Amino acid sequence: MTGFATRRRLIAPPQARGQRLDRCLSALFPDRSRAELQRLIEAGAVQVGGRQARPSLRLSGGESIEVRFPPPAVLTLEPEAIALRLVYEDARLAVVYKPAGMVVHPGAGHDQGTLVHALLHRFGPLEAGDPARPGIVHRLDKDTSGLVVVALDPPAHRHLVEQFQQRRVRKTYLGLALGELARGGRIELALGRDRRDRKKISPRGRTLRAAVTLYRPLRRWPGLTLLELSLLTGRTHQIRVHLQQLGHPLAGDPIYGRGPARLTELQRTASRRGLLLHAAGLGFQHPAGSFLELSAPLPPPFAGVLAELSSNSF
Repeated sequence: MTGFATRRRLIAPPQARGQRLDRCLSALFPDRSRAELQRLIEAGAVQVGGRQARPSLRLSGGESIEVRFPPPAVLTLEPEAIALRLVYEDARLAVVYKPAGMVVHPGAGHDQGTLVHALLHRFGPLEAGDPARPGIVHRLDKDTSGLVVVALDPPAHRHLVEQFQQRRVRKTYLGLALGELARGGRIELALGRDRRDRKKISPRGRTLRAAVTLYRPLRRWPGLTLLELSLLTGRTHQIRVHLQQLGHPLAGDPIYGRGPARLTELQRTASRRGLLLHAAGLGFQHPAGSFLELSAPLPPPFAGVLAELSSNSF
């Protein structure tokens, strides 16, 4: 295996005693999959005590470990003529409406058809931010619709990223939750990557990070509540996991949607429309100094569910 970009040297912690090497590395490098680390070990890119090792090596704790990571794959981004709905645009930034089903930027299994590909077609080459995801300041889940702000130059990117990091951006969502909530509240529950399934987020995951969600009910139907949600942090799957932990998962959530043992007909009908979560409002300071407050209407599937609920008498 050639072309290694970085070397990481560390000491196996005492709690690694009796643990397999691949499992220990998975805990030490939570951003890497266990399968990827196993491949590195088998390729001779990992040494323990100066010698190559096998994934099944049992550690005693205290061993010196060296891991050589390969350089990231070169990603060629090609513009794609994908329809792009602009909510706001000027020379420095744009706010776009991302439909449910669209991935924000390229990644494993998504090398085309992303929002980034559409942005490159609309705006041409973008020099702002990570070359693998140019212009991108924040993300929405694939199945979440709504507003995404995009930087069109490096200073705007730095300015916007700083606001997100300092939690100065107003982010408002609408979600249809299973069950009936009579009052609003605050969910403060740290989240991290699930220890068994890296595609999921869990309050018992690795490298927990603070996460805070505010919610208030806007309207209720038998077994369903329309919620307005505000994020004080921006963790992956935050709203979805927080509502699951509250006992009121979002209707149509394919990952965290386990609710009552038996769904009512009304709940099943709503859940068939897919994940009902929409990034409806976004407020932030423009690099020029003004404060922008933007909103986006519900997509037709979500609006259709609410219209159907409202047209029935219960």
